Amino acid sequence: MFKKFLCWFVKEHYTHKRLRSAYLSLKRMKYLWTFYDFWELGIPNTNNALEGLFTDLKTKLRNHNGLSKIHRQVFIDEYFKNSFRR
Repeated sequence: MFKKFLCWFVKEHYTHKRLRSAYLSLKRMKYLWTFYDFWELGIPNTNNALEGLFTDLKTKLRNHNGLSKIHRQVFIDEYFKNSFRR
């Protein structure tokens, strides 16, 4: 689709370098449309739920900023165990 459009501009050097860069970036993204190709898996098309989960975790960790590294790891493990049980 974009290849025809891109070839129209390309001569011996690339006249629209950003357009070519964007096209090649899209071409290399294997998993961009996974949610669309495998709709039966129920993969969401955005990562909003995941962002919300991480925001909540960061807030809770900020409230408990005196935890040692080991206790912090236990806290994170328990947080994810409890959040996926719901």
